[in-house]
Amino acid sequence: MSIEITGVTKRFGDFVALEDVDLKIPTGQLTALLGPSGGGKSTLLRIVAGLDTADAGTVVIEGRDTTHMPAQQRNVGFVFQHYAAFKHLTVARNVAFGLEIRKRPKAEIKAKVDELLELVHLSQFADRLPSQLSGGQRQRMALARALAIEPSVLLLDEPFGALDAKVRKELRDWLRRLHDEVHVTTVFVTHDQEEALEVADSIVVINEGRVEQVGSPDDLYDTPANDFVLSFLGPVTRLGDRTIRPHDIDVSPLETASVVDGPITRWTRVGFEVRLEVTPTDPRYPDPVQVSLTRAQALSLGLKQGQHVWLAPSAGAGRY
Repeated sequence: MSIEITGVTKRFGDFVALEDVDLKIPTGQLTALLGPSGGGKSTLLRIVAGLDTADAGTVVIEGRDTTHMPAQQRNVGFVFQHYAAFKHLTVARNVAFGLEIRKRPKAEIKAKVDELLELVHLSQFADRLPSQLSGGQRQRMALARALAIEPSVLLLDEPFGALDAKVRKELRDWLRRLHDEVHVTTVFVTHDQEEALEVADSIVVINEGRVEQVGSPDDLYDTPANDFVLSFLGPVTRLGDRTIRPHDIDVSPLETASVVDGPITRWTRVGFEVRLEVTPTDPRYPDPVQVSLTRAQALSLGLKQGQHVWLAPSAGAGRY
């Protein structure tokens, strides 16, 4: 195991940020800490980095007990959402900083910086200042600087949170490819479910200072441990007495064995997807049911607003 967290508790006054957290993060994996704001994920990352101290518990990194070790002795790379670059230094000097303070030979530093700038596709910007880079380029520079010291663990706290959606998507793809090249154990904090599901090998869902579930993206999406994990990893709706994902519902324009039936009270197209809102005729189920279909499915069924339909769980619906 690369990181072993045992019994970690952290309070800020009366607020319990983390409560008796146990977690093992395997070597070489890309692991997401996912959860709502204030759930404890950034606090846990900072404790692993040595930037915060736990009130109780231990942190072991690569077999070394680092619980009371200063951050600079943990061999950990850390990247924040709002990256604090040295504004007066070039991109190359920013990346070299960690090596320079470790007094590495100049030739070694230059070779390492050249290698990293190529890895993060910033070679042509080596002599520019950070202010001359885009937000996405600055975050790539931040990752190169964190990797320069050859950390045993790379920790990223909402690394793309300040960027627009298109750049976030590009950097997510880039981070996955980068990890596949360098294989350094990486832990990143995010509240973005799509980001975690798309990028991570393993996801740790954290809420109110506790670990709710750990597993692969498929594990968590298909077999969530509880309603919190189910609802946090994508949209859900009620179908009769059951919580279900909108795309796990079969729609029929003909009367058939169903859980709920009623008129389509809303019909919305979002890209290739059609979203329906069906208001049940059965007074026991007052809440509208949200249904998600592909546009092709909706067209083949001839569905229109106001039409009466019958709803049932699809055969492959998860057993939540």
